Amino acid sequence: MIQVAVMGHGVVGGGVTEILLKHTDDIAKKVGEQINIKKVLDIRDFPDSPIADRFTKEFGEIIGDDEISIVVEVMGGLNPAYDFVKQCLQKGKSVVTSNKELVAAKGAELLKIAKERNVNFLFEASVGGAIPIIRPLHQCLAANNIEKINGILNGTTNFILNKMVRDNMAFEDALALAQEKGYAEKDPANDIEGQDACRKICILASLVYGKHVYPEHVHTEGITNVSLKDVEYAYEWGGAIKLISSARMNGDGIEILTAPMFVPFDCQLSNVDGVYNELLVRGDSSGTIGFYGRGAGKLPTASAVVADVMDCVLHKDKRRDIFWEDSDGSNILSYKLYTHAMYVYAESDDPLNALAHAEELFGECERITKWDAADNEVVFITGELTYSDFRKKCKAFTEFADVKSIIRVAKI
Repeated sequence: MIQVAVMGHGVVGGGVTEILLKHTDDIAKKVGEQINIKKVLDIRDFPDSPIADRFTKEFGEIIGDDEISIVVEVMGGLNPAYDFVKQCLQKGKSVVTSNKELVAAKGAELLKIAKERNVNFLFEASVGGAIPIIRPLHQCLAANNIEKINGILNGTTNFILNKMVRDNMAFEDALALAQEKGYAEKDPANDIEGQDACRKICILASLVYGKHVYPEHVHTEGITNVSLKDVEYAYEWGGAIKLISSARMNGDGIEILTAPMFVPFDCQLSNVDGVYNELLVRGDSSGTIGFYGRGAGKLPTASAVVADVMDCVLHKDKRRDIFWEDSDGSNILSYKLYTHAMYVYAESDDPLNALAHAEELFGECERITKWDAADNEVVFITGELTYSDFRKKCKAFTEFADVKSIIRVAKI
């Protein structure tokens, strides 16, 4: 019998214990041994739980129990999760986590300890909830050089942008609705400012390109500055605004970014609705492959966690070879050198003159109009240029118009 501890009994932790208890026999048939929940760590009491007698508030009861060979960390955050996970790995216990912040910040260090102790550190649920992506990238697509990853990796922001498009909601109203439905936290900063999506693309880029990508080295923009007018102009252009996370190798460095972008309707990412996520991975041999599904939720995320627990049981005598090296950030290219076409929304007392100067500065521009546009609006898409060059030209353009909004055009 395999003894397991679960650290954290919130939404995901409750889902993990529910699945392990409900499917005990089925899981045992698949892995060859029964999995037993021996301890659940939480500062709260759960007297009505069927395993109420297994709850503890003391981490020492887990780290000091040599029978516990697998620890599930679903506490979230870095403190105390990082210290607890590190101690478990050092003690020779395999660890499974859904904690994207932990993996993005400490993945290289924890994978190194797991390798040294010949145990597993698995984190399938940290990127896409129930969407399988870590294993496919590591195993099924292992024969490929991954040329590019593009995706919608945060369901909350996608829900908000959908509401702005479909129901003509202002950003603030769409956010309030997301909070009401439980998609957004009371403090939604990690979602709407792009940090959640950034952490996920960092994990994927680390896995695919072999060196750790730290979130602090990645340029990240959220959706807080996206206006209803921007959404309307995207539709007139022939697309939708999505929070896109992307990564690709360019020479010896990685271009990696999370930011709102115009996505054309002929790209399937433009049609991802609600709280769903989608990731497009392009390999040099496989071509582009899509991964789609709910990126969060109690049971979807818990199912991915339990699958990793089962994998640990199946590999209890040998370590899975998921690994990447640490880095100092020198593997990340400056976002100022990335090239994109850019959407510009501006206002001017003389819009025709402003547009003429825009074309002098940016070259040929694609003007966007809509039937109810105000007379002073100047809206256009530039050709592709580096972000650094664009900002210089945009600064010069402010002599002729008041620039209200700029958004990248995605290169999928």
